[in-house]
Amino acid sequence: MTTAHTTLAIVLTLVFLPLGLAKIAAVPFMRQAAAHLGMSAGLYRVIGTLEVAGAVGLLLGLFAAPLGVAAAAGLALLMAAAAVVHLRHGDPPVQALPAAVLVLTALAYAGAVIAGG
Repeated sequence: MTTAHTTLAIVLTLVFLPLGLAKIAAVPFMRQAAAHLGMSAGLYRVIGTLEVAGAVGLLLGLFAAPLGVAAAAGLALLMAAAAVVHLRHGDPPVQALPAAVLVLTALAYAGAVIAGG
């Protein structure tokens, strides 16, 4: 396990865990975001559940590398889809940028795990 691997796992977990929990709890900001994108609160809760599962998978990946890589891949796909949804919805590209950065960060994590072997 490398320092990069550990650092990226912690950073990604600190991003995805609170956001996922906020989606699951349907806090007002998340309900507004879901409505803005034309999504139901139920679908947003599913997305939040996937984010929380991914965050937990990243932490477990500190002890079982294949699990961490799988979690990172899932989160990267989820964030790629989020970027596409924002762009298709007509949002300016800057609103898709956080999701794109998270895609790259999740892929960097997977790369650090694979390279660290």
